[in-house]
Amino acid sequence: MMIGATLGRYLAGRFIRTITGVFVTVFVLIYTLDFVELVRRTGDVVDLSTALLAELALFRTPAVAEQILPFAVLFGSMAALLNLSRKLELVVMRAAGVSVWQFMAPALGVAVAIGVFAATVYNPVSAKLKERAIQVETSKLGRSKATAEKELWIRQRSLDGQAIIRADRSMDAGTRLSRVTVFEFAKDGSFESRVEAREALLRDGYWELVEARLTGVGVEPQSFASYNLSTNLTPDQVRNSFTSAETIPFWELPNLVKRTEAAGLDATRYRLQFQSLLARPLLFIAMALIAASVSLRFFRFGGVAKMVLGGVTAGFVLYVVTHLVEDLGAAGLLSTTVAAWSPAVVGSLLGTLALLYQEDG
Repeated sequence: MMIGATLGRYLAGRFIRTITGVFVTVFVLIYTLDFVELVRRTGDVVDLSTALLAELALFRTPAVAEQILPFAVLFGSMAALLNLSRKLELVVMRAAGVSVWQFMAPALGVAVAIGVFAATVYNPVSAKLKERAIQVETSKLGRSKATAEKELWIRQRSLDGQAIIRADRSMDAGTRLSRVTVFEFAKDGSFESRVEAREALLRDGYWELVEARLTGVGVEPQSFASYNLSTNLTPDQVRNSFTSAETIPFWELPNLVKRTEAAGLDATRYRLQFQSLLARPLLFIAMALIAASVSLRFFRFGGVAKMVLGGVTAGFVLYVVTHLVEDLGAAGLLSTTVAAWSPAVVGSLLGTLALLYQEDG
């Protein structure tokens, strides 16, 4: 049988309060540490108010705190279950014939709701705030807008065929490249020419190559003060190619993937980020199941501290494995779907197996 609505709301409220409490506590701790670090790093900068640093730390904190959401679900679920056990509420529910699957249903529902909220609401807000933080750092802290990069490559497709652009350095969010080499290919994939230029400027529909030298197949090298290379890349697409996927809001990722792939750029990291956000509710379910598997022991039996330590270790291992598999997906060794979903699926199955062994084994 299913538990009543009143008991379900009571249990869900307990889980929501503990998970929220853990997250808010960690959020405040991260904000405080980041604010102190900003004050330390900018101590020699004149005309920089404390209010501005506090605002900047507030913009930066949500993106960092987003990474600890799985642990908030884990620790919050463990705290709720241990508190219920300490007050003998679990004993009463068990005596009334309520199984672990019944009183865990509200917890799993809360985990799903938090996962959906984190992906569809919290992530877009944190991404926008992180982007705003970068803008504030650039304009207020005196950082140069020219971002020096190690050697970088861009592959593009246009009406004239494909081209591979190599540059020693990117500036102005990737719309200005220095020490550029372009390899041009025909539509059938055959090599056509090589262009070397002092710099490349992204214009509307073309790259302007300054002080270019063209070397073609079977022709004498030619020099040009300005050489135009057609492109279908926009400033936003080029800017995004140098932007971390974590700064792109959830709702913008699908269209960004399509535009990036249409331009001939690699969209793996954006597909992986989108799939990881979609898998977040299942990952939170895995954390709740892990919490249940180590938090149902009655206090009078002892050994609770060892069980809690085991749960923390299991959650940390799952978190590390999740990031490890995502790195493999970002490197192209695994498909983005497998890389994003497999840790959550495996964690949920192992948590379910542990509960089956404890409850029915």
